[in-house]
Amino acid sequence: MQFNKVQGLGNDFILVNDLNRRLNPNRFSALAVKICHRHFGVGADGLVLLLPSDKADVRMRIFNSDGSEAEMCGNAIRCVAKYLYEHGLVEQEKIRVETLAGTITPGIIAENGVVKLVRVDMGEPWLQRGQIPMLGPPGKVLDELLTVDGADYRVTAVSMGNPHCVIFVPEVDRVLLQQAGPRIENHPVFPRKTNVEFVQILNRDEIKMKVWERGAGETMACGTGACAAAVACILNGYTGSKVTVRLAAGNLLIEWAGDNRVYMTGPADEVFSGTYPD
Repeated sequence: MQFNKVQGLGNDFILVNDLNRRLNPNRFSALAVKICHRHFGVGADGLVLLLPSDKADVRMRIFNSDGSEAEMCGNAIRCVAKYLYEHGLVEQEKIRVETLAGTITPGIIAENGVVKLVRVDMGEPWLQRGQIPMLGPPGKVLDELLTVDGADYRVTAVSMGNPHCVIFVPEVDRVLLQQAGPRIENHPVFPRKTNVEFVQILNRDEIKMKVWERGAGETMACGTGACAAAVACILNGYTGSKVTVRLAAGNLLIEWAGDNRVYMTGPADEVFSGTYPD
C-alpha cells in the first residue's frame, strides 16, 4: 500500500490515495490503529483516505489513531488540498471535499505551482447545545460551569462539524493536559465525546491554545479546534473577528466572517512517501 506522510503544524497524518477503491473499507479502522502506532507502525495522529465522491471533487475519511472515525479535521483537509493540487489530481485552486461534516472547500494559495498556504471555508459554526451535541437544556453553552471529577471548569461549546469544549485559562502552559483532557473528553455530558481546547488570551488579536483531541489524545495542533476556540473567544467578547491562534509548531489565522462562515488559513507539508506492507 502506497502512502504519504503529511502534517499541518505538527498534527500528522498518513494519507492514502484510494480513488481507485483498492482497499477494503471494513478494515480502515483496524488499519488506522496499526499504521498510526508510533513504535510499531509509521506513526501519526490519524489515517486519511482519499476516495471518489459523487457530490464533490474527492471524499475524505479520517480515522483517529484509536480507530474511531472523525467527522472533520482542519489540518488534514489542508494537507489533502495540497496533495491533490501538487500531484495534479485537480487543476483548480478551489477544491470541494466531501466529509462527514458536509462539503468543505479549501482554497490553494500557491506560488509557481508550489502550495504556500491553504485557506479553508470551514462552514458555519453550530452553537446550540443539541448540535454540539451536549446534554442539558436548549440554547448555547456559553461560559457554563462544568464539574469534572471534583474540578470546576467554565466551558463554551462549539461544533465545527465535530464537538469542541473550549476552556479559558490564565496560563495555558500550566494546564495538566494529560490529566484534564481525557476526563473532559469522556464526560457523560458529551454523548459523542468531545475535543478539548485550553485557551489563553494574549490580546484582542491573538490567543494561545493547547488541545486534547477526541480519539487521538494530545496533538500539536487542531484545525477545527482552532476555529472553535476563535468562535468561543468572539462569543465571550475576548477578541475581534480575526484571531491568530498560536500553536506549538506555528500559527493559524481564523476569521469568523460577516457571512457567518469560519475561514482558516495555514500551512501544510508533505514529509515523505513510502510503501506499507499490509
